[in-house]
Amino acid sequence: MAFRFFETKKRASIYRKHMLVAPKEACDVILSYLEVKKGRPYELAVDVGCGSGQSTNVLAAHFQKVVGIDISEAQIQEAKCVGSPPNVSFLVAAAEKMPFEDSSVDLITASVAAHWFNMKEFMTEVDRLLKPNGCLALYCLHVHADIYYKDCSQSASDAFNEALDFLMTKHSAGKRHEFQSEYKEIFDAVHFAEKTRVTKILKKLTMSVEELMRLMESTCMYQNFLLKEPDAAKEFRQKLQERLLKILGVSSTDTELEIVTDYFCVLARKSA
Repeated sequence: MAFRFFETKKRASIYRKHMLVAPKEACDVILSYLEVKKGRPYELAVDVGCGSGQSTNVLAAHFQKVVGIDISEAQIQEAKCVGSPPNVSFLVAAAEKMPFEDSSVDLITASVAAHWFNMKEFMTEVDRLLKPNGCLALYCLHVHADIYYKDCSQSASDAFNEALDFLMTKHSAGKRHEFQSEYKEIFDAVHFAEKTRVTKILKKLTMSVEELMRLMESTCMYQNFLLKEPDAAKEFRQKLQERLLKILGVSSTDTELEIVTDYFCVLARKSA
């Protein structure tokens, strides 16, 4: 991979505890595509840039074997500690050099990770590994969230997304355009003739103000900020929390909110 984040045990632990689980809504889109374009049997799925396994374990019910790989040994150790179904395993490996046999994989996925890959080298590996009609799915969520709470939903959403925009602009390691374009550049880099891009895959969930703040903290953007300017990052976090509580008219960070996130996905099929 061209970029390496969350490689320390502390960072990997934060990611495991607070990063969102891959949404069923996105998984349904991917599995429906695989069913139409390839069909069964589903023997092996490989989840690339798997982090601590949130996006890997959701595939277990659909494949004989699922393997999550990540360049970070700390992330893989976190994934192994969580506990997974017996058909799931984890390996330290790079997206551009994966330890699998030619034409052995039914589905390759990457959740909130493909923007860190060297896409040219990654696609060479994808082409080598996928079976004929095997599929690729690269999905990610927008760096924003819609917050719903009584009559202050718009103000709360604006405050939170303004903070995310700041983090994306200042601390995203130059990847802002790939999020904003909904992976258009990545779509263009996928050289399979049959491909599509699906947007506006909505996920609704309930979380407290504290959980929302922890989710923000788990992003590489905030972690980069914290690494470079720890005092400023902590102050930024505190002021955002105070601003949200004021807008919501509450004092407790246990206050529950309805959150809507928005995913997008690049899907492709290797020719027979």
